[in-house]
Amino acid sequence: MTKKKEPLEFTGRKKQYYDALINVKEQVSSQMKFHSDEALKSDKDSAGQRAGMATHMADLGSDNSLHDMELKLLTEEADVVQMIDEAIQRLNDDEYGICLDCGEKISHERLVAKPHALYCITCKSRMEKEGR
Repeated sequence: MTKKKEPLEFTGRKKQYYDALINVKEQVSSQMKFHSDEALKSDKDSAGQRAGMATHMADLGSDNSLHDMELKLLTEEADVVQMIDEAIQRLNDDEYGICLDCGEKISHERLVAKPHALYCITCKSRMEKEGR
């Protein structure tokens, strides 16, 4: 059984990255709560129908589409939270800021802009051109 490292007291740049990761995680978690509330609303009116839900078939399709979109956003946001948690673990393990593709350091500017970045800008640009 592998024993996890105890969390470190981050200082300097590591603290800056940790604070940025926590800030983004709080923002995404807030968005997740909103999308979860929207997707899972089940307010019923006195007739037992969902309040605000359409009864016309065309309107039901629109409502279903909105519901699906909320669920998709919720899933994407959950993925970002997982990436942030993994970035915090890498920060704790002194593996943070290393491109998972080429092994080079990810620039400070990129990590400030996207603290949970997995790839340096060069590798990420190449992946996007290749459609990955």
